[in-house]
Amino acid sequence: MHTVLVTGSNRGIGLEFCRQLQRRGDQVIAVCREVSAELSALDVRIESGIDLLHESDRSQLVARLNGVGLDRVILNAGILEACELDDLDPDSIRRQFELNALAPLALSRALLDRLSPGAKLALMTSRMGSIDDNTSGGSYGYRMSKVALNMAGKSLAIDLKPRGIAVAILHPGLVRTRMIQFNPHGVMPQEAVRGLLDRLDQLTLETSGTFWHANGDVLPW
Repeated sequence: MHTVLVTGSNRGIGLEFCRQLQRRGDQVIAVCREVSAELSALDVRIESGIDLLHESDRSQLVARLNGVGLDRVILNAGILEACELDDLDPDSIRRQFELNALAPLALSRALLDRLSPGAKLALMTSRMGSIDDNTSGGSYGYRMSKVALNMAGKSLAIDLKPRGIAVAILHPGLVRTRMIQFNPHGVMPQEAVRGLLDRLDQLTLETSGTFWHANGDVLPW
């Protein structure tokens, strides 16, 4: 049994992480801004009112975790906003960068003293953060933020290896959630999370810093 912290836990992939982790017997700490009915129905510890954009909220979360050792941290919170060349919105790009890239890095740093020996850290990124895989352009804010997150994850893997902490950089695939308007071509969250948990379970210090698809494929940078 592990103690696992999940951000962005009130819906979508984060909620499904909480469901599957609870089902397999892990102790789950669900972090969110607002609690959903679906999250409340789970037998997990909920830390709500946490806006990861704010340093004061990140510090408050760390204080609430006093005495708790974390075996797994899944940094899943993120946003996707349309931002194309014809309607380029610098404010939108900043918002996506701050929540998708800067906030996970800052929270990773803040939680270091709560991580148990041999802990694992998962960053939920996207294939849209692959430069080599970009064949359609557009989505400037989201793509740029996920490239930044991928680089942060690679650096974290190097910096945390001496501490015995491994880092997974994970793409869930196209998943049928509200973020993508429940695109019918996407897989269900249950399938995506099963694959993501397999990647996290199999993560070692030797494979730390790898950019994986949920299905196990290694993705290009």
